[in-house]
Amino acid sequence: MKNLAIIIFVLSLQLYNAQNVYLTKVEKTNDNTDKFLYRKDETLSDQIYLGEIEVQGFSKDDAAVFSLVYKKAKEIGANTFELKPFENIDGTAQAFNAANYKIALYYTPREKLITKDGMMYIFASSEKAQKINVNQRDYILQPRSFIKIKIVPGEIYTVSTKKLLGSTIKVQPKDNNDNMYFQVSSLKVKSDTSGNGGLNLKSGDVIGLEKSYAEFLSMIYKDNTL
Repeated sequence: MKNLAIIIFVLSLQLYNAQNVYLTKVEKTNDNTDKFLYRKDETLSDQIYLGEIEVQGFSKDDAAVFSLVYKKAKEIGANTFELKPFENIDGTAQAFNAANYKIALYYTPREKLITKDGMMYIFASSEKAQKINVNQRDYILQPRSFIKIKIVPGEIYTVSTKKLLGSTIKVQPKDNNDNMYFQVSSLKVKSDTSGNGGLNLKSGDVIGLEKSYAEFLSMIYKDNTL
């Protein structure tokens, strides 16, 4: 009986963490070789709607989920995306549910992609709160959340996890025409060498993120910027 209980417990955990990603609607397809997958700019009106993805089931492995979303998006030639909230009976948008959500896919011509406004994004891990320090200011990052800090060109930014054996990084942006993305994590993250828009820059507890993955996290994590 004890072994049976253990088996049932393990299977329950697997079901809880199981996540499926489906391409549920294809309006049209587009031929392009773009490797990136960025968030859709809401101010643009000439982006081409291609279809929808639905994510079902919760997973703590956001990198694996993004990999599945990326592959489905590229099947129809998408290079931009946005969250498509489920609606209540009265037509209002439901609150985001990490265990079930829809993503609308688009193609945006490269010349229409707008550079960002120079922010540093710092994401927490998916599982626990983490304390960090940025230029002598302390922050508490709650699980599945992020903060944004305005970048000043030429200024040096020191990001530390404030642990005995934690990481400290220093960055100095040259301009404010784009964003910088980091995640604080106690897990080792392997580099993606496939060239298909994955993870990356280094292992440790302060990790530089590739833009496509970071913009996906910015959609499914909560913005706790003060």
